[in-house]
Amino acid sequence: MLVFPPVALKPDVRDHLRNTFTNEELVSEVGEEVADREFEALLSSLSHPPSFTCVRVNTHLAPQQQIQHALQQELTGQQLCGCHGEDASLVPLPHPQLPDVLLLPIIGPRRVCVLDSEVVVGAQCGSSVLRGAHVFAPGVLSAPKTLQVGDMVSVFSDVENKCTRGAKSFEGQKVFLGNGVCEMSRSEVFCSKGLMRGVAVRMTDRLYITPCFDRVLPHLVFLQNLPSVLVSHVLGPRSGECVLDMCAAPGGKTTHIATLMRNQGVVVALDKIRSKVEKLRENAANQQLDCIQAFCCNSIQAVATGTSPSQKSMWDGANGPPFPEGSFDRVLLDAPCSGLGQRPNMAVSSSLKEIRSYQPLQRKLFNTAVRLLKRGGVLVYSTCTVTLAENEEQVAWALRTFPSLTLQPQEPNLGEQGMLGAGLSHDQRRLLQRFHPRMKEGGASDGHAPMSCLDDADSDTIGFFIAKFIKS
Repeated sequence: MLVFPPVALKPDVRDHLRNTFTNEELVSEVGEEVADREFEALLSSLSHPPSFTCVRVNTHLAPQQQIQHALQQELTGQQLCGCHGEDASLVPLPHPQLPDVLLLPIIGPRRVCVLDSEVVVGAQCGSSVLRGAHVFAPGVLSAPKTLQVGDMVSVFSDVENKCTRGAKSFEGQKVFLGNGVCEMSRSEVFCSKGLMRGVAVRMTDRLYITPCFDRVLPHLVFLQNLPSVLVSHVLGPRSGECVLDMCAAPGGKTTHIATLMRNQGVVVALDKIRSKVEKLRENAANQQLDCIQAFCCNSIQAVATGTSPSQKSMWDGANGPPFPEGSFDRVLLDAPCSGLGQRPNMAVSSSLKEIRSYQPLQRKLFNTAVRLLKRGGVLVYSTCTVTLAENEEQVAWALRTFPSLTLQPQEPNLGEQGMLGAGLSHDQRRLLQRFHPRMKEGGASDGHAPMSCLDDADSDTIGFFIAKFIKS
């Protein structure tokens, strides 16, 4: 059952994406009708949340089973929004192949009555609400002029980013997310002294039921999309190695890499925004991971020129960038991208020019990654988008540009093979992992007990792409 319209895109962006998913190579393989149907299914899936909330557990501080038990106790004591006598006892289930992942089925879409009073939030805030968050004040765009603390309101998401902040009502395209109780008045939300912080509407009856993880076992569990957890396993870091995370903020993959290394070795994390680097350092400290060294640096400029072999062998991660060539055993390039695989996503405001700007940036970063990687080292390239230009085309370009790189099999392998259209061979495409945003068949639960089957967990995810190379 579809409850939201397909993700809103600018017309030229929609045409660009359609051309990608109906490219000549793909159409010749599956037929135009199938390609068109898959494209429309993609747009519909993007606006809906996945079937599961994915939680990575910090096995550096406690065993998975211990954290699973603690999380179950936390969830048992949490009043899930919209229970109303329904069986909404969400049980964290261990992923069958990823030993540090717990999965929580999402219940929905449910039948929820719309109230007379409404609050409109931005698309990004609306996406967070669908993933379990409450409505925070910065996300509120429109509220009734008489809104007071304690009022019950229906919460809607502005699909096309056309609502003016501070409006008293909004008649544009919007989608219903559920009901909640106000914890701030209108005058507090739109305070003249500046942007307010804190919860403005506490959700009490959601369209989709999933727990809120605010302050829930903050050192032990982390919300992280399944493919994002998988990519660190594919990288395969080992204790004692020197590993580089080139575009590290907010640090989920960085801390995961350090955990997989058992906090032994060096993990260098780079990001060009200083405030994000400070947050990353804070996260590493909270998780008691002292092998992480975070630096504020544009990764394109992270490689030193004119370094000799003796200089390379002496570097141990103690000094910041720029680094000598061949400094790292493994490099993760989780590249800046157009983000067109993120779910749920009601609207994409990016222009076609912005979306096309990522490919050259990714290639500059890739060039640095290859130079910083040791011979025999592993490079993993990943994105959270669905375009050919940022995924399979980048792999084809890399194989042409860097003869020393060879595609490698990935373990675990949970995704589908690479997409047609970039001229890669069948053998090359099957070494890639692409996650297509795809809602599970038959729609989600209508407020009944959540399914205990994990068959859809690996397919009903965000859009994501992973390629693994070795440097000879």
